Amino acid sequence: MAKTIVIGSGIAGIATALRLRAKGHEVHVFESNAYPGGKLTEFEKGGYRFDAGPSLFTMPSLVDELFHLFGENPRQYFNYKKLNESCHYFYEDGARFICPSDRDQLSEELARQNGESSSKIKSYLRKSEYLYNITSPVFLENSLHKVSTYTSQSGIRGILNLWKLNMFRSMHRHHARYFKHPRTVQLFNRFATYNGSNPYVAPATLSVIPHLEFGVGTYFPEKGMADISNVLYDLAIRQGIVFLFNTKVESIITEGNKIKGVRTKTGNYYCDNVVSNMDIYHTYDKLLKDFTMPEKVRHREPSSSALIFYWGISDTFEQLGLHNIFFSADYEMEFKHIFKSGDLFNDPTVYINVTSKHKPDDAPRGHENWFVMVNAPANNGQNWDELIKTCRTDILRKLSKHLGKDIEKLIQVEEVLDPRLIELKTSSFKGALYGGSSNSRMAAFFRHPNFKSDLEGLYLCGGSVHPGGGIPLCLRSAEIVSKLVH
Repeated sequence: MAKTIVIGSGIAGIATALRLRAKGHEVHVFESNAYPGGKLTEFEKGGYRFDAGPSLFTMPSLVDELFHLFGENPRQYFNYKKLNESCHYFYEDGARFICPSDRDQLSEELARQNGESSSKIKSYLRKSEYLYNITSPVFLENSLHKVSTYTSQSGIRGILNLWKLNMFRSMHRHHARYFKHPRTVQLFNRFATYNGSNPYVAPATLSVIPHLEFGVGTYFPEKGMADISNVLYDLAIRQGIVFLFNTKVESIITEGNKIKGVRTKTGNYYCDNVVSNMDIYHTYDKLLKDFTMPEKVRHREPSSSALIFYWGISDTFEQLGLHNIFFSADYEMEFKHIFKSGDLFNDPTVYINVTSKHKPDDAPRGHENWFVMVNAPANNGQNWDELIKTCRTDILRKLSKHLGKDIEKLIQVEEVLDPRLIELKTSSFKGALYGGSSNSRMAAFFRHPNFKSDLEGLYLCGGSVHPGGGIPLCLRSAEIVSKLVH
């Protein structure tokens, strides 16, 4: 029986452990924290429950699939519901838009409110679906660094259709040509933030992302987002996967060009394969010090990070749904501040997630739990204490104006998560949420592969390597690694 060690128990690490266990491996997972889940965790404070990290759930079939590997029925352990509304949008000109999840309804509503052509919206979304379906086998489901990916029937089809991906046009430019109203353009530009990128620079290739929300749909786990990590961890325990918490891997043991195991303070552990779920930069910098870090890893542009306020609010707001966006009046300037100036714009786009809308016990009766986030630059030593203080004031002013109440007076409990803490808790390089940004047309090809070609037995998963960040892509990286190991 092959023995594999997984470093890190983020969603990709747990999923990789499960896939390899299903193929007969003995699997041990080493985690420096006292809990599994990485960014996908939860906490309670003052009677409020908060999901600490990712708040959008798409492609639930990728989670269900992990149960099916072992012949288990996921509905016995994990349940979710499809949402009729994807998001509530608030614009600085006073406009509000409740965005339907159904793409036909979306097309009709955008036509009614923004004067768009309903048929053109439908055409855009059909093209998004088409491009996703033909490129997914190449870019998302297999390694970009194996010849077999490109010689397969689906690979050849994907390559032949690359020209349709608008790689040489920015996402914003593509949308500005496609849609009439600036509000519609801004709505679809937002999807660049799903992988921490700038829509004014990132290629229009990212216009495949809306298909996940309006084609596949958005969902809510009945017990909250952290339940994804919790149920997969429980599944792993049932299948005999061993977790070693509070056990930091200090280095990967190698002999020549082959993996031998890992080194910790408590001793050495030997194995046939090592899978690192740690950020690729730190994998080289901390675990593979005898190997040269590739230049594309050392000099990659990091994705955006986040500044998050967790607020227990002593009131309820009918205007809000599960997902809410309060747009900046100058979206382009906001991204210039994030990626060029490395600071926070004074009119940030504010995202609020309120899980108590669907899970009432997440807050006391008559109260709401707010996960309040703005996109932030990666940590480069900025004066975060000052940035946080100023940004908090800007956020409160913006929300109070839109919602018609003094929000600061309603805050009962508060916690803050900034790029420094994200880096500390999750080993994400500079606190970047998605590894490298996709602010270049070839970004997909410049992500580190899911293996190291000159080191036999080392594999890599998670948001900092191929195919990218976010729950669905992290689960895809686990699938790719399980194929490569075999």
